[in-house]
Order: sequence, then structure tokens, then C-alpha cells
Amino acid sequence: MAPTVLWIDEIEKSFTTSSSDSDGGLSHRLFGSFLTWMQEKSQDVFVVATANDISQVPPELFRKGRFDEVFFVDLPNPPERGFILQDHLLQRKQVPQQFDLPALIEATEGFSGAEIEQSVISSLYRALQLNQPLDTALLVQAVKYTIPLSVARREEVQRLRAIAQERFVSVR
Repeated sequence: MAPTVLWIDEIEKSFTTSSSDSDGGLSHRLFGSFLTWMQEKSQDVFVVATANDISQVPPELFRKGRFDEVFFVDLPNPPERGFILQDHLLQRKQVPQQFDLPALIEATEGFSGAEIEQSVISSLYRALQLNQPLDTALLVQAVKYTIPLSVARREEVQRLRAIAQERFVSVR
């Protein structure tokens, strides 16, 4: 099938550093086979993986020739949040120009894209419940009822950002 892209989402869930032998060593053999394939593959396969907790990813994966680079994707900045808001409003047949986007961008400071999406969805349910069209006030209300991970897990996010500044390539 080459050339192709192999996308592995949340790789730490597949290849964890735990030493559990509950599967009779199958996960260790699978991991070893995957490492060998990554090192020796001759096909044009571009391998990309995401991880929410990079500390759980075995260090052997980071050797050059396997994953050549580690990129850090931080929370979206204001222009990115604007694009995310517009996209999710459009996906749900809303007209972004009918909303106070600068207010929404400010209200979603510290939100991930997924948290912004869920705020849009929640506000649409609330609008449906109230039998009224979605507006900025309902969306801001949904945002205020959402505690983003950047607040709920503030220390972990700050720790990850500090590590990323020293060790990873920023996507910005």
C-alpha cells in the first residue's frame, strides 16, 4: 500500500512502560516487533503518533530512525480558537458572523479544541431546551460551566509545557 501514512492515536495506550505480564508477554513481543519494523522498514511509510501522556511512551520509540522528531502541540491561541469556533459553528449549521467571536475567543482561553467543540454542542442543547436560537450568551454560559483541563489539571499542563520548551519542537 506504500506510499502511505500510518497514524497511531494515543500510542501510550498501546505501548505502555508498565511491566504487566497479564498477557503472557504478548504486548512485549508486539512492541519488539513494531520497533524492529520501524527501524528496518523499506517501504515508504510515514509513521505519525499522538500521545496525551508522553511519559508513558517507552523511550525506545524516540530513537532517531524510528520517530525522528517529537512535536509539542499546545492549547490553541486566540486566532486558532477563532477558527475552531467558526468551524464547529459551521458544522452545526450556525452562522459564525451572528456571534460575538472576540468575546467567545476570550471566554475560551485555556480551552482545547475538544472543549470548545463540547461547549458549542452543550449550548445547542440548551438552545433547543429553551426553544430559542443559539446566541453568544448561551455559548458563553456553556463555556462558563466547563472547567477545562488547563484549569482542572493546571500543574500537569504547566509541567508538560516546561518540559516541552526544553525537549520538543513547537508546532508554532
